[in-house]
Amino acid sequence: MAETKREIERKYESDDSGLPDLTGVAGVATVLDKGTAELDAVYWDTSDLRLASASITLRRRTGGSDAGWHLKLPVGPGVRDEIRAPLSDTVPDELAGLVRSRVREGQLVPVVRLRSARDVRDLVDAGGRLLAEASVDTVRAERLFGGEGSAQWSEIEVELADGGDPALLDKVEKRLRKAGVRPSRSASKLARALAETKGGQPRPGDGGPAEPVTAGDHIQAYLRAQRDAIVEQDPAVRQDAEESVHDMRVATRRLRSTLRSFRTVLDREATDPIGVELKWLAGELGVGRDHEVLAERLGAALDDLPAPLVSGPVHERLRTWAKAGERGSRRRLLGVLDSPRYLALLDTLDELVADPPLRKAAAGKPRRVLAKAVRKDFGKVAALVEEAMAQPPGTDRDLALHEARKKAKRTRYAAEAAGPALGSPAKDLVKSMKSLQSLLGDHQDSVMARTTLRELSAVAHAAGESAFTYGVLYGREERRAERVEEAVPAEWKKTYGSMNV
Repeated sequence: MAETKREIERKYESDDSGLPDLTGVAGVATVLDKGTAELDAVYWDTSDLRLASASITLRRRTGGSDAGWHLKLPVGPGVRDEIRAPLSDTVPDELAGLVRSRVREGQLVPVVRLRSARDVRDLVDAGGRLLAEASVDTVRAERLFGGEGSAQWSEIEVELADGGDPALLDKVEKRLRKAGVRPSRSASKLARALAETKGGQPRPGDGGPAEPVTAGDHIQAYLRAQRDAIVEQDPAVRQDAEESVHDMRVATRRLRSTLRSFRTVLDREATDPIGVELKWLAGELGVGRDHEVLAERLGAALDDLPAPLVSGPVHERLRTWAKAGERGSRRRLLGVLDSPRYLALLDTLDELVADPPLRKAAAGKPRRVLAKAVRKDFGKVAALVEEAMAQPPGTDRDLALHEARKKAKRTRYAAEAAGPALGSPAKDLVKSMKSLQSLLGDHQDSVMARTTLRELSAVAHAAGESAFTYGVLYGREERRAERVEEAVPAEWKKTYGSMNV
């Protein structure tokens, strides 16, 4: 099984003088010489260096205390998550899965070999606790694929110990700079090896213009940000990281909403098929997520009941229902992320971002073109809210409020996309639409909760158990929905008043 470690480190240029004396750095009581380790690492990537382009490294390393396969995913400047797996001759399936959103149908091959002599020093406090590891690495790089040549250099690396205070790295850097040591110009050993050997280099990102000028520029930038979010969340979803499914689903929905809201900018003949695939992906992501949210809601409601109102094994039945949905949805989602349909969608999104099917209006002024699209979406929300509140309480109103919630979300995303061009009015609209969406979302959650409670009640009754508690919870959910409906007119009035796009 792979294990994950948060790696916080900084790299510096080194010369023949080696590592300056770090004794006396605030908090460092002793610098211990741990000797020299011989490391041999082979880095794997696609032939066009897709991992290196995303600042991701995958290596097989022998020597040292952590021999094995290491996958490093960027988290922020100087911070990476390192996922480790035992030594094997081929790339472990788990690590290959974590880079599949980048590799797609490509093949991973050895691209660079790095052999390093690592002279290690432990920085410890007065109690003997490890604070950080400082080392001088003498590196020899050899290009294995996509080029040729070799390179050699030395560098200083300072890595924070597990649970250490990142402020220590600032103190160490201050001492290093005072000694004339400067930060490395390369983010990683692999990046430097690729730069200093002949052959292909990591491909530049499709960043588009630095400053969006036209309406099309703004929409393209927003599409790119959501495509990036989907690809970057993929490994987190596979690792079942908290909120990762939600974040990936939101990016998927933002993309689809943008394609629908800005049809004067984007040719719908080209984008409608993409919208179908995005709807499919959002649906697959939602299977487990919706079940999880509903389970949390029902569990909290049950915990809130006084003990005399809990009759029968309600807690046990609810836990069984929650876990059954969790197991099934997890297996299904991992299958989706490995499916040809999903990988093809990622390729399609790359093409969309690189060369969007722009219409004539895309060349227009952003404030005029984008504001018009946002106002159109807002009008649809207004019509649906009025229609819903004109209905008597019941199924028809529930359906209309659900549709209003979806359109409020779409308007919110449209205002987000237009935000850089429209400024404060768009930000105000985003805030008000989010508030309305949250209120209507609570109503829809109540509708779904009541449906589930009816189903659980029927199962409990068939098993000879009391259905009383399910009825109590149902009644509370009914009242909760009624309070939301009572609050909608005031919330809508506030939302309508914030519309100034």
